Amino acid sequence: MISHHERGPRTIRGALPAEAENIAALHRRARSTYFPDGLPDDGIDWTAAWRGAVERPDGQVLCVVEEGTILGIASFRPPQDGPAGTVKLFQFHVDPDHWRRGIGTALHAACVARWRADGRHCAVLDVHVDNLRARSFYARHGWVPDPAHPPAPGDHHLFLRLSVPPGE
Repeated sequence: MISHHERGPRTIRGALPAEAENIAALHRRARSTYFPDGLPDDGIDWTAAWRGAVERPDGQVLCVVEEGTILGIASFRPPQDGPAGTVKLFQFHVDPDHWRRGIGTALHAACVARWRADGRHCAVLDVHVDNLRARSFYARHGWVPDPAHPPAPGDHHLFLRLSVPPGE
């Protein structure tokens, strides 16, 4: 999928294992925006985790590339022990230096198109409760609280779901 913008062509494609370090850096920049006290050290080797996500046979990582730079990433696969026809969006990030340029909307549309093509009728995700920007983005794109997973006391995540519209 290629579209043209004021900065040149924007492509959405599958990520490559060799891009894991750049993807992890984008992920770190995006996550740091919703932790007011700084990004906690979770002990995860995110470069290795992203390489693993890219290489998973049952998952996909899409990236938005403009002028050779990855500006957005989305990682999804069927949830473990999830119902048939469901996909879980594990990660969805846009480089904060490029917010409000339509990158997230284009990436979300590409994800939905892929889910539809793969026969998925429902998508689920969890979002950090303090990530108000992401919560607003998901609400604008039709995500609603998941009635099967109400928030637990003290949980820092909200569980959302999206009905994937059938293809035309």
